[in-house]
Amino acid sequence: MTTQSYLKPLLAGAIGGALLTMVLGFTVGGWVTESKSENTARDQSKLAVIAALAPVCLKNFNGSADAQKQQALLKEMDDWKHAEFVKTGGWAVIPGISEVSIGLARSCAKLILAGK
Repeated sequence: MTTQSYLKPLLAGAIGGALLTMVLGFTVGGWVTESKSENTARDQSKLAVIAALAPVCLKNFNGSADAQKQQALLKEMDDWKHAEFVKTGGWAVIPGISEVSIGLARSCAKLILAGK
């Protein structure tokens, strides 16, 4: 057997195996690109911050003088207006944070409606 006769199938098998490994790795193996992992990490950190700050918002709401009246108003509103109501009420304002997150306002509204 000559060097050329077995080299071609060997290279074809190696290239085919490498391609198959990559396809399987990215489709069912759980491999991700760097940008996808960064986006996932950013999204998870935003959710963690919202989860940590929502109780502060709820405390701000419960500390207001007319909390029960405001909760009744919130219950009567359409769901899509809840976050804006919380933002407008100022309960989602956290010291040191300049802009109120819509995600925080939504999470706070859910806590308010749950009566916690």
